[in-house]
Amino acid sequence: MKTGINELRPGVKKKIKEEKMTDVNQSLIANAVAPASDEIIPARPPPIGFEALQGDEILPPLPRAEESEAYNLDQEANAPLYRKSQYFDDGIRKIDYVLAYEDGKETSHEEQKKQQRRKRFEESLRNQDLQLEYSKKDVSFDRKTNFIKIHAPWPVLCQYAEILKMKMPLAENDMEEFDSCWSKCPNPFELDSDVVKPDPNYFTAPFNRERMEQFHIKNRDTFFTDAQRSRIVYEILSRAEFEDFGTERKKFGIKRLQGNAYIAAFPLHEGPYQSDHSIYASGPINDRHLLYEMWARPKMWYKYQPLDIIRKYFGEKIGIYFSWLAFYTNMLIPAAIVGLAAFLYGIFTMMTDVPTTEICEPNKAGDLIMCPLCDEFCDYWQLKSSCNYSRASYLFDNAATVFFAGFMSLWSVFFIEFWKRRQKEIEYDWDVSNFEDEEETIRPEFEATVTRKRINPINKTEEPYVPFWSKLIRYSTAAVVILFMLCLVIGAVIGVIVYRIVIIAVFAKQKVISQRAPLLTTATASLLNLIAILILNWIYKKLACALTNLEQHRTQTEWEDGFTLKMFLFQFVNYYSSIFYIAFLKGRLSGSPNDYKYLNNERLEECHPSGCLIELCIQLGVVMVGKQAFNNFVELLLPKILNWFQSRTIRDAQKHDHNRVPKQWESDYVMTELQPLGLFYEYLEMVLQFGFVTIFVAAFPLAPLFALINNIIEIRLDAYKFVTQLRRPLAARAQDIGVWYGILKSICIIAVISNAFIIAVTSDFIPKLVYKLEKSPRHDLTGYVNFSLSVFDIKDFPNRSRPLIHENITECRYRDYRYPPTSPYKYQYTIMFWHILTARMAFVIVFENCIVLLAWFIAYLIPDIPHGVKIQILRENYLVKEALFRAEATKRAKAKAEETKQD
Repeated sequence: MKTGINELRPGVKKKIKEEKMTDVNQSLIANAVAPASDEIIPARPPPIGFEALQGDEILPPLPRAEESEAYNLDQEANAPLYRKSQYFDDGIRKIDYVLAYEDGKETSHEEQKKQQRRKRFEESLRNQDLQLEYSKKDVSFDRKTNFIKIHAPWPVLCQYAEILKMKMPLAENDMEEFDSCWSKCPNPFELDSDVVKPDPNYFTAPFNRERMEQFHIKNRDTFFTDAQRSRIVYEILSRAEFEDFGTERKKFGIKRLQGNAYIAAFPLHEGPYQSDHSIYASGPINDRHLLYEMWARPKMWYKYQPLDIIRKYFGEKIGIYFSWLAFYTNMLIPAAIVGLAAFLYGIFTMMTDVPTTEICEPNKAGDLIMCPLCDEFCDYWQLKSSCNYSRASYLFDNAATVFFAGFMSLWSVFFIEFWKRRQKEIEYDWDVSNFEDEEETIRPEFEATVTRKRINPINKTEEPYVPFWSKLIRYSTAAVVILFMLCLVIGAVIGVIVYRIVIIAVFAKQKVISQRAPLLTTATASLLNLIAILILNWIYKKLACALTNLEQHRTQTEWEDGFTLKMFLFQFVNYYSSIFYIAFLKGRLSGSPNDYKYLNNERLEECHPSGCLIELCIQLGVVMVGKQAFNNFVELLLPKILNWFQSRTIRDAQKHDHNRVPKQWESDYVMTELQPLGLFYEYLEMVLQFGFVTIFVAAFPLAPLFALINNIIEIRLDAYKFVTQLRRPLAARAQDIGVWYGILKSICIIAVISNAFIIAVTSDFIPKLVYKLEKSPRHDLTGYVNFSLSVFDIKDFPNRSRPLIHENITECRYRDYRYPPTSPYKYQYTIMFWHILTARMAFVIVFENCIVLLAWFIAYLIPDIPHGVKIQILRENYLVKEALFRAEATKRAKAKAEETKQD
């Protein structure tokens, strides 16, 4: 059943789209070889993309060769240019990858090295049976860029599909599906089924050339999707050899040449993403157009995502990211509703709250004289001057806060368990359940840098190997550097704390703003902390990448997991340390008026009499909103600006030649490239947001609502960026969200502990509860403000803390539970302090144990794999086994027939 506002669930199995093609073209493609010259083969290209799925061709079909004796290339002029741009000049061989380079001065030594590397690299590609076609700079839009178009013929596709263990359609899915009652009801979130049509549903098996007849091959040109074709070509590109100039040392991989011999390497987009005709009237012209109209446009914000088409176009790795983001956004809906209800409860009960009323009304606790906020220059102040501050604090510190903290702790448990179940569905639906164990290959960088070899005990082949002692040294070095960087981050946080200590004294000395000193200090310190976060992020990113390379990970998944752990650990400390300080340390280390504590000769901060929760809320809001605003600028506006600058050459060329339309590889070339770790930062942004929503949600119940709004926008911004602003990324495969799942589980554990302590320590919930039970005769909060403030005789001020002006004041109040100056236990903690401390610790223990027990129970009730998926896995395994038996029987029958023929 589809759930939520932003998700269209993938089908039960892999979807294979079938396109019609002439018999002549099928024969030409099946037997295509690299041409010895620039011979042009007159044939129209087959329909590509989503257009072939529509009932009628959207664009007028070209005549078949056998139907017209006068057929020639001139007739191709009737075809849209984007169709021609997807093929070699012969109109038959599809462009699977494009390389771009610029010529330098031929006499320079550096340019000679680049030419020799390109020559040997391209020879290596031809040796792998790839076919190349050159588009020289003379016909290029900027007259300086050369393009190399690469095509993988059918035998190469089959060979590498078997090597990469690609799962291809074996038999049509014959499992009976039962529609629920909900699926029959009108659903405004569903995409238009006339535009996004359902695809055929197949069971799959790893491809094998010897048993090719067992697979569901109706059309060789569409059997492999564009994403699969580009992935196969990239595997060859990443292992193609070249030799360093002047040496016999062999190197390989397009990554080493990109940015040097070649300036770009990318698969092509399927064509334009916009059309002059309505998609509802004429249908989509290609998958890119479909994704733009039904996914990337802002007006589709409330619709499900076409995840199957996203996966087909961008690959499983990007598809899983958008699946997870949709799931997370859907789960935020109940959290946002409950959080908004808790906030509204605070608004509706704010005016009837007894402690706040006592502070705000005259002749009550508001007339109490409070001790100065800083040494010497700060004056005494009346509690009623903080009336607005107290009311604002109550919005985030009331009875609903406790319920909401418990709800969010359980919500995080449900989130983890339901995503684990959802992930298993995706793994099966998209054929990636065994990717990391069976299909993933060794990183080319690992093969190039590791010289030591050993026999793999599993497949008995020789492969690079890093011994244990080398791993120990490398990992230890990385750990020491990471520890140093974390200390640097903590030092930056201490610097912000010192700033807070100094600046609050400066603000408090100014009579005009002295009453707003805590708020101004928190706001400015939050901005300063955000700037420090962004600067340290830029430094640490480069360092983490270098350390991960030093560790020499075997596969790309292992490399990404290692990099992710380093970056997240750093980001966790970077973003959350200042928030943890406000939540758990501020005001608890400052001492009492007779013995204030100092740091760098400056007095430590105190909490407001209404608590530090409002400051924690401000810090959360500034960091969370500021970070997301900056990320949205980097993710969307920056690529748009870069694309505008890079496409100036095309615009200039069109000014001189109005009839010139850029080829697809030219249009894609001037687009911004997705960074190698681009998806990492998408995950990081959302996981950090998840931390804000769960770890500190007790202090900011509106966090889930803001996160929900941001994510709805984020999905469409990311979609717009991927479809319109970025080159088409490599369609990489992935099994799941990787190490992020373990990080999310860790955040959930930290969230339970953090929320328990925020309620027990930062909030006034426990002191108010103890007061009602032990001190209040009517079991209400009348007199609580006076109860929570201790008395101090100003004569006992140390010289460095004594105010210069005291205006006949004999005593002042401060937030603590200490004996008055007239008591024999002068300024020592009262028995009530220990009662409250015991109650706080008891609450933490009870809260955490209840959540843990409920989490175990929930995990027991929710199976990891849905029952329907289990049945389909068993059915698929049965069909695979039957296919093997049939293949063996056919083989034996052929062998017997040969023997009989020979006899």
